[in-house]
Amino acid sequence: MPIFFQFYCSITNILRSRTIRLVIFSSTLIIAAIVVFQLVWLNKVYYYEQKQFDHGIAKALRGFYEDVNQPVNPKYNLNQLVLSLNSQTYIARLEQPVRTDSLLFFIQDELEGEDIFTDCYVGLYEAGTHRYVFQSLLSSATDTQKQLDSLPAPALNYNHLTLYFPHRKQYILSLMNFWIISSLVLLVVLILFGGSLYYFYRQRFLNELQKDFVNNFTHEFKTPVAVINLAAEVLENPEIARKPERLSKYAAIVKYQGKYLQNQIERLLRQAFSESNQLQLQRETLLLHPLVREAIEHLQPLIEEKNAVVGFEPDATNDQLLADHGYLVIVITNLIENALKYSRQPKITIQTFNENGHLVLSVKDNGRGIPRKYFNKIFHKFYRVPQGEQVAARGFGLGLSFSKRIIDAHHGRISVESIPGIGSNFMIRLPVA
Repeated sequence: MPIFFQFYCSITNILRSRTIRLVIFSSTLIIAAIVVFQLVWLNKVYYYEQKQFDHGIAKALRGFYEDVNQPVNPKYNLNQLVLSLNSQTYIARLEQPVRTDSLLFFIQDELEGEDIFTDCYVGLYEAGTHRYVFQSLLSSATDTQKQLDSLPAPALNYNHLTLYFPHRKQYILSLMNFWIISSLVLLVVLILFGGSLYYFYRQRFLNELQKDFVNNFTHEFKTPVAVINLAAEVLENPEIARKPERLSKYAAIVKYQGKYLQNQIERLLRQAFSESNQLQLQRETLLLHPLVREAIEHLQPLIEEKNAVVGFEPDATNDQLLADHGYLVIVITNLIENALKYSRQPKITIQTFNENGHLVLSVKDNGRGIPRKYFNKIFHKFYRVPQGEQVAARGFGLGLSFSKRIIDAHHGRISVESIPGIGSNFMIRLPVA
């Protein structure tokens, strides 16, 4: 039950983490979609208000024709009588002269009747003289500019009325104040929400990062503690005093493992408080063969307990690496320990050789093997190959995951070849120095 509960908690944490990432990713897409939709919608509202303004001007001019009893040539429709030179200037054909004393009154009355309240320059253009014979400004209540701008003089061969709205765009935008302000408020809310999601994800990421390092390093503490316990049992034997060489050997093992634990704790503290997802490697030029012998020597209590046979074949002609000593010892120790753990009568062959500019370390065992469909999954955190109801060895599925991270940080590659019932062969490829 405890193992099942731990496994269940591990899977739950993975699913929860993936769910959070999915929720954050989906929320980001939704926020982006809302912002884009809001901008498109505001653009459509602005376009609609422009059309409404143009429609209002056309209706106002049609009312103006009725107010001044201006005859309308039946061969022209309203669109032909009213011409829009640009977004600010409108031209209305006149078939007969218009009295200027009532012109401004009728124009202002018709514009206010269509709810158009913005300043307007009015001009009467006479085609015969090619000039404006009358110009005036209709100011709105909010207009502060009283100076008359020069009206455009189009090359038209008929008399016409010119209406020029210099602040048309600003007026239309003022009609959209509510929508613009509400959109800005929504945008601010979305930005704050997105910032909160980012802060939450960052905090979650930092917490997971620290938990990840704590889990990995505490997993690495198990082997030294087990070795120290076995060595302590041997040292407690009264017969050990009669074998000074054996006594010295096991005392050295305890001292090494104690120093190893101390180094790992210091490394753990540095990594736990680091915001970087990368391992902090302390690279140095070193030789792989002495590292393998070091790992074998200090796993000797476990090897003797399992009555294992461990052979080392250093066939590599160049075993020089630029790597982190402590991390590589972790990887080698993990592979040898797994070979011991998952074999009933362990027979382990460790071999090195050079291949295409790389140094290859092979750890082959005669354990129960791994089906091919699990080759990629075994390097995932907390994953353990299912064995039905059988529990051959305790663990949390952290060793291979952490080993792969270490090898990846060294720009290397770790792979496995295995046949169920016969054994497995884990191979590490690292670039030579």
